[in-house]
Amino acid sequence: MTEQPKTPYYIVYEDKLRRNMEVLKDVERRSGVKIIMAFKANALWKTFPVIKEYFSASTASSLNEMKLSLDYLGNDVHAYCPVYTEETFPQFLEGCTHITFNSVAQFEKFYPQIKAYNEAHASEGRHVSAGLRVNPRCSVIETDIYNPCLPGSRFGVDAADLKELPEGLEGLHFHALCESTSYDLEKVLDALEEQFGPYLDKVKWLNMGGGHLITREGYDKEHFIHLAEELRRRHPGLEIIIEPGSAFTWQTGDLKTKVLDVVENSGVKTAIIDASFACHMPDCLEMPYKPAIEEAVPDDSAPVAGETSYRLGGNSCLSGDFVGDWRFASPLRAGDELTLKDMNHYTTVKTNMFNGIQHPSMWLRTTDGGMTKLREFTYEDYRDRMD
Repeated sequence: MTEQPKTPYYIVYEDKLRRNMEVLKDVERRSGVKIIMAFKANALWKTFPVIKEYFSASTASSLNEMKLSLDYLGNDVHAYCPVYTEETFPQFLEGCTHITFNSVAQFEKFYPQIKAYNEAHASEGRHVSAGLRVNPRCSVIETDIYNPCLPGSRFGVDAADLKELPEGLEGLHFHALCESTSYDLEKVLDALEEQFGPYLDKVKWLNMGGGHLITREGYDKEHFIHLAEELRRRHPGLEIIIEPGSAFTWQTGDLKTKVLDVVENSGVKTAIIDASFACHMPDCLEMPYKPAIEEAVPDDSAPVAGETSYRLGGNSCLSGDFVGDWRFASPLRAGDELTLKDMNHYTTVKTNMFNGIQHPSMWLRTTDGGMTKLREFTYEDYRDRMD
């Protein structure tokens, strides 16, 4: 008998994952833009065999992310870190194809190592390309915590502070989007070219960062392709790279949970579930946002007699571990199962074990309808974090 998952558990749908890969691959082919996967949004490596059929290049912001790509995805790793250290940089040199620096000072500190490495490995055809992150100072993101272009940002070099390109620099990088549209990208590109345009003809590549939500319904893919074509027309020979995170795993997974109790205080009904927003869905509290629930009445539906509204409360002892409200056609009771939608990108990578709360298991629904357990967590996982 096939094992059936018990709540709480994350479930990833292979058919939806493949659908995203096919959309991205089509855009890559038609636009000529190189698309690489950002580990910060998705590190569930047991699903990488599916992704690797379509993409094998990645972007890493830590040694662990770099090593994960080398082990399970591919050897074309583009690194960007806000800061590198003497201890870690030699490992980035050995594992990466591109290394982007956050400041001119960091570039000047570490580029001699890149130059020496490239000279020593030239006969092997091994070359590490150095890049610099720039800040186009164009804010199109409404949520400040995700906006790298706010005044005072620690990310990237301002045009006023870049008098000339350092010798040996081969690429520029910017990241100014978050789940954004191609029209947001157009605004940022206008700002970028106004401030850094002359440099684009002096470098080999431009990395336009992440935040391109190409797989979201309604994203104007044709407009994106047009922007890429026009950018290359203005700057012939420039390789364009993007590193979307959410787009790879957008709408490809859910979190299945169960109501354990229903409590009421001051007229507010809270259904306490066997999962935690603080531990298992932290973006809901950080951003904040309210995820869709498959079993709830859609927010845009007109009220119907007999509906009941509930918060959902997590099972940790954090007072703020709740989100709401949702409407349900009938009262919730202990034992009712709920499906919190779109809990793959930026969710599984951000989970924690605060309070020792049991971590949800992870499952894959394959295209043939089968269920494969990817990971189940135990007390030892919690204990050994401090070992």
